[in-house]
Amino acid sequence: MKVGLIRCQQTEDMCPGTTDFKVMRNKKAAFEGIEDDIEIVGFVSCGGCPGKKAVTRAAEMVKRGADTIVLCSCITRGNPIGFVCPNADQIKAAIVKKLGDAVQIIDYTH
Repeated sequence: MKVGLIRCQQTEDMCPGTTDFKVMRNKKAAFEGIEDDIEIVGFVSCGGCPGKKAVTRAAEMVKRGADTIVLCSCITRGNPIGFVCPNADQIKAAIVKKLGDAVQIIDYTH
């Protein structure tokens, strides 16, 4: 599995992605049950509210080999700031529309 992660730009200064990488390495949380090796192709932000750059950034990671796009928990679960992105569903829908069914989308990391 080749993964491209998209995170919330507002959490970049307080979260270096340590837990995201740890759950992937240990195949826990969203990655539980995955038997393939997990390679990180990219780790980018959504580009800031309302997250429009997430679509082009996801497409670029797919061009660079990602077969899975992950919306990190800061977007979909509000970790660590306790605020779920109000645009999360729209971001996901736009990525699916752009990339189609050929790319797997994972809604969270931990």
